[in-house]
Amino acid sequence: MMNFKKNYLHRVVLASLVGGAALLSSGAALANDSDELEKLRALVQELDQKIRVLDRKAELSEEKAEADRKAAPVIKAGSSGFSVESADKKNSIKLRGLLQADSRNYFSDDNPDINNEYTLRRVRPRIQGTFFNIFDFDINTDFAPSAAVVQDAFINARIQPWFQVQAGKFKVPVSLERIQSGGDLRFVERSYVSDSIAPNRDVGLQIHGNVLNDKLNYAVGVFDGQFDGQSNGTNRDNVANADGKEIAVRVFATPFKGEDSVLEGLGFGLAATRANGSDQAVGDSYRTPGQRTIFAYNGATLTDGDKTRFSPQAYYYNGPFGLITEYIKSDTDVVRGANSDKISNDAWQIAASWVLTGENNSFRGITPKRDFDLNAGTWGAWELAVRYHQLNVDDKVFEGPAATRYASATSTTEKASSWGLGVNWYLNKNLKVQTTYEQTSFDSGVAGVQDLEDEKVLFTRLQVAF
Repeated sequence: MMNFKKNYLHRVVLASLVGGAALLSSGAALANDSDELEKLRALVQELDQKIRVLDRKAELSEEKAEADRKAAPVIKAGSSGFSVESADKKNSIKLRGLLQADSRNYFSDDNPDINNEYTLRRVRPRIQGTFFNIFDFDINTDFAPSAAVVQDAFINARIQPWFQVQAGKFKVPVSLERIQSGGDLRFVERSYVSDSIAPNRDVGLQIHGNVLNDKLNYAVGVFDGQFDGQSNGTNRDNVANADGKEIAVRVFATPFKGEDSVLEGLGFGLAATRANGSDQAVGDSYRTPGQRTIFAYNGATLTDGDKTRFSPQAYYYNGPFGLITEYIKSDTDVVRGANSDKISNDAWQIAASWVLTGENNSFRGITPKRDFDLNAGTWGAWELAVRYHQLNVDDKVFEGPAATRYASATSTTEKASSWGLGVNWYLNKNLKVQTTYEQTSFDSGVAGVQDLEDEKVLFTRLQVAF
């Protein structure tokens, strides 16, 4: 449209000049004045040249404006976070966050050290980004509950979908539930599998990718090595094998992904770790859903060789229904004084959920069809979840007198069995309210020692995530 206007104006001006020149030329001919005619012709040519110059400048200005527009960064703000992206979409930086405000209320417990409380479970500002459409980075910090911790800090090179290289601090590829984001959990606290036995985050190098049309995911990593349930760089950290490294391997298949089949949402896999270390105090410690420590090793119990884990796992999602189940076993060679043993501890869980309002269930969370809006009379999405999980500690750690046991003197629980019921309200994609009730029974592993009183705890959570 701009070029049409310029060309039209050009034609009008030239037509006027040519018409005027023709009239003047006629008058000049009658007057037989050739000098005046030449002057008019020169004037027309000069004006025509100036108009062409102006046209070209306008074209250049328009081209520059279009180039500037194409090169300008794209700023986005929405329910998925805040981001700045280059015009060619090869570079981006995104600001994200997760805030969880919890309450814990315990019932029928006479232990004076257990108090009802309000707590900030996660306070995580996060920066993610991509450079040159290949190199992704993630910096995820946490300011809860008391001290600031770097949860994740890694670079991932997406050389090919089937071959990616990741280095830094990130989740060790073992537990299925641990891999699930903390903002997508269906219960306020994770199960014994991921919270007590599987490693959390560690520093290392990992090769991973998707093959067979994204139907098979693999990961192979080398890490510093962590004790059960622990992370590198937290208040509970301790390198499990200071004189070696830990190898982690995971393979997970979704064979019916993308197909029109009732099995499309089925996924299953295996994960394992292996490390070797010695002469360190065993740092494994296990907690209840209410975050009470119920088992730890005696400080004189040391690592004495291999530490291995093995974990089969699966999930299934179909419409509003979701199911996740996994098992994990941890074997640790230990020594105390003249005694040495291989200690085998394990845990398992099965959890199911149903979206009452009909939205599709998924491993990555739920997005309401209709956001909560009192004026519109819509109430978001509602979900009901049930879970049973169990922790088993090797009875060998409780053998003998307290002064020589592998377990600490205050640790007497051999088995913890928990069932939970959760109700989750998704007001919109960013705001969720959770309520979870967990009840745990305990079996003592020490003869003559009474079982701990059942733990009964009601959790509530208000979560904002973007």
